Amino acid sequence: MTGRDNVLWLQFWRDRRTDFHQQTVNQLLTRFWPSLDLAKGSRVFVPLCGKSLDMIWLAKQGYEVIGVELSPIAVRAFFRENRLKPVRRQVGQFTLWEHGRLSILCGDYFSLIGNDLGQVDVVYDRAALTALPEDIRQRYIAHLSLIVAKTAKVFLLTAEGAEENESACQAFGVAEEIKTLYSEAYEIDLAHVESVFEINPELPDKLPERIEYKVYRLSGRAGG
Repeated sequence: MTGRDNVLWLQFWRDRRTDFHQQTVNQLLTRFWPSLDLAKGSRVFVPLCGKSLDMIWLAKQGYEVIGVELSPIAVRAFFRENRLKPVRRQVGQFTLWEHGRLSILCGDYFSLIGNDLGQVDVVYDRAALTALPEDIRQRYIAHLSLIVAKTAKVFLLTAEGAEENESACQAFGVAEEIKTLYSEAYEIDLAHVESVFEINPELPDKLPERIEYKVYRLSGRAGG
């Protein structure tokens, strides 16, 4: 992210404006993750992880989990709220917090290098991509390709607004932005779509908006 975006994100955590944080484990994760058929002990990378409870669930399934998060407030809250006592050490430009199968690198995602991160078998992205400004998303994907092996899978959960004039067929297809960002390096499997109507809490008087919650499973293209 840009310096301005980083400052804004850090301010969100200082001001406790964290409505984006889910209070429970994501149901689409628990429902569709087993379809990846990963071996126990596989290493899962969670970019822009915040204090997501999804990491706790993944670790309990027997996976090694490593996240990256800019805000030390978020990282500290993750371990404190889950009653975990991590050890800390410096890794490159990052502070690494570790407890059992759980690790979080505290620092800027875009400063991360492969040696900091180590081996990754699968990337779990729940709203990391869509949380970024649109002009940063291509850079986010490009950096991911530098720090994660092409053989790593990507498990991507998105919440996509459906335009009023969009046909049902289009709404339930692979989003054009996902194709643009990922199709060169990955095979894209749209595994599931849920269409729900939600009220924007910032615009309570506005009609509910249809949101498409989607589960994507991505695998590296052979020779890509």
